Amino acid sequence: MDRNQYDPPLQDWEEDIYTDDPELPDADSLEPVEDFLPPPEALVFKQPKGIKITITLDPASIEFFKEEAERLNAPYQLMIRNLLAEYANKQKSTKKGSSRKVAR
Repeated sequence: MDRNQYDPPLQDWEEDIYTDDPELPDADSLEPVEDFLPPPEALVFKQPKGIKITITLDPASIEFFKEEAERLNAPYQLMIRNLLAEYANKQKSTKKGSSRKVAR
């Protein structure tokens, strides 16, 4: 896809280049990460107070949350907010006393 001067700047995830670069760690040396993210049903009940922001998400993610929200009769924005809160809380508790490295 050709870009022109009117295109918005690329997001960080759009600029990442994936490769079989030998500098990357061997998959056998990496530790698996426990699946700690909650299922969609667990994301509809919490109503935390928040700060309004603007965020750009990929269309597939939004479609997933909208479909699940319709199925569960809940606002999709609430589900996304609760998912991010769960992730942040887990990362805070994991990082205390941990110095693990993430390959990027």
